[in-house]
Amino acid sequence: MTDSFRHITVLLDEAVEGLAVRADGCYMDGTFGRGGHSRLILQKLGPGGRLLGFDKDPLAIATGEALAAEDGRFVVVQRSFAELGDEAVVRGISGRVSGILLDLGVSSPQLDDPERGFSFLNDGPLDMRMNPDAGVSAAEWIATAAEDEIARVMKDYGEERFAKRMARAVVQRRAEQPFTRTADLAKALTEANPAWEKGKNPATRAFQGIRIFINNELGDLERGLEAALEALEVGGRLVVISFHSLEDRIVKQFMKRQAKGEADKLPRDLPIIPKAFEPRLKLIGKPQYASEAEVKANPRSRSAVMRVAEKVR
Repeated sequence: MTDSFRHITVLLDEAVEGLAVRADGCYMDGTFGRGGHSRLILQKLGPGGRLLGFDKDPLAIATGEALAAEDGRFVVVQRSFAELGDEAVVRGISGRVSGILLDLGVSSPQLDDPERGFSFLNDGPLDMRMNPDAGVSAAEWIATAAEDEIARVMKDYGEERFAKRMARAVVQRRAEQPFTRTADLAKALTEANPAWEKGKNPATRAFQGIRIFINNELGDLERGLEAALEALEVGGRLVVISFHSLEDRIVKQFMKRQAKGEADKLPRDLPIIPKAFEPRLKLIGKPQYASEAEVKANPRSRSAVMRVAEKVR
């Protein structure tokens, strides 16, 4: 596995600004990737500052280890940011972290490298795992999953309207010959999709759904947000960049729930006084989107949304 694929960091300055980096602070980059955000955070840290990076991807870890070798303030670990709470406990920094950044989704090198099997544009082995050494590949799952399960994944995680029809096509075709390549699956999905969206490959949503499922991205996100809230110190910042509506909805609802509380569903005439809600987060500013100039330079930033919150309790 070589790493000749470039990654352009989305909302680089905005995200690091959102962290409000203190020179002596302790920070976490939950999605190290190729280290764009981490390098800028390190520039803003003083000699006493610390940064801990997380990633599941072996190539990201190799990049991270090279950075750690040249900068003693940085350490990288190969695990999901969903486990950042455990890592904080082990390192004795739980409740003392000054800021946590999560930049969700798949990085450009993962998408662009056909060998990783994320891309429906470039043919490669049908894999889709962020860590190819763990879990079940997309090919293994597609070969055995029930038709209604495949449809559910495409619909729930890919928001694909024609999920049932596409799942049926996949199951019928696999009976003749299993799917092992991304182009083969993309072709079957494309042929089964009756309504192509302008400017969007007909396999896009289905591939997104399978990828999210294979990597448990939404489950990891929910765990990661809860863990981040516990790991932060009071006054610490949580910055999250998401790339599609499912992720953004989870982030938005989490931050809102911690800032404003759940809706009070108790009947009005009960003789009890519900405990007053005490917020744990406050929302900082409005959601931010990539600028026109950034979208022009990097079309993948088009769908990015960044939300920032600060821990108050």
